[in-house]
Amino acid sequence: MAADFFDDHLLGDETALAGADEVLRNLAEAGSRVRHEVNASGDAMAALANTPRPRAVVAAGSDARLLRAVLEPWCPVPFVAWPGPGLPGWAGALDLVVVIAPGGHSPDAASAAAEAVRRGCVLLVSAPASSPLAESSASRSTVLLPTQTDDVLAVAVVALQALHTLGLGPEVDAEEVAEKLVESALTCSPRKELGNNPAKDLAVELAETVPLVWGGSVLAARAARRVAEAMRQASGRTALAADAGHLLPVIRGAGAGSGRDIFADPFDDGPAELRPMLIVLDDGSEDTTIRMTRSRLLAEAGENGVRHRVVTCTEGGPISRYAALLTTGQYAAVYLGLGLGRTSRPVASGD
Repeated sequence: MAADFFDDHLLGDETALAGADEVLRNLAEAGSRVRHEVNASGDAMAALANTPRPRAVVAAGSDARLLRAVLEPWCPVPFVAWPGPGLPGWAGALDLVVVIAPGGHSPDAASAAAEAVRRGCVLLVSAPASSPLAESSASRSTVLLPTQTDDVLAVAVVALQALHTLGLGPEVDAEEVAEKLVESALTCSPRKELGNNPAKDLAVELAETVPLVWGGSVLAARAARRVAEAMRQASGRTALAADAGHLLPVIRGAGAGSGRDIFADPFDDGPAELRPMLIVLDDGSEDTTIRMTRSRLLAEAGENGVRHRVVTCTEGGPISRYAALLTTGQYAAVYLGLGLGRTSRPVASGD
């Protein structure tokens, strides 16, 4: 695949940046959306005070995957993520069903909520108060967390706080998450120039590459998938997020095919071919296996002449670090598309 021309001057051009204003503004307002969702959830949180611990928890709908990443290693009762329609056959009145649908229009979420009401499950729904989903899921066993935005991450933070109130998940400091998002917005601001802006610097490094994104922990791996998705959307190029076992053959293959003349004139020989670049999202995990895998990936990249970059956030709670890694990668995706002259579209809000 040949590289498109990347113009790094566009990253500081007022006209070009104005064309990306909507997507950049959406990223910049992520912290305020978290605060907005939390401030609106007070009454619903109070309603959870006397809810007994369930036999099991089912997180239903496609937007529940972030809950799975946080809860699976922590939840003291069996936890199941159910991304499709309906519910597992065993779910019943002793179980808690959690449905996240910020827009209120998810068919899978609506199916799960309706089934939960039919079976008498305790139901925790995150959806707009005026949505058909909220209305159809109303019951004596339902607690509605009324959403104010369509930002899945902001809504998930409130749901995680609710689950902590029920003794089912770790404590999540929403203000810390909001501060991390604000900090990322300032650090990656379009007003910050190259050399002092990690997202713009990463975009320039990605100009003639195929991104290979890796995160070791469950949350970092989730961020890697979302970052790769943002890069595909912004650039129209391939971007791969996978575990080390899938990335290593690509890295080694790049080394095996790298015997080209480094002094070749690209103007005589045609446009440069896109080569892989490894992006490691490091959230500070001290797990021995994760650290060993990270070292192996970076060593293989070095041995095979594959450019690599580590994006690090090691301060704050797990969700705060996740939010910082995700946002930095999403900013880089926007700047990559901008440098390639592509029209920017809003990055999907979410986890």
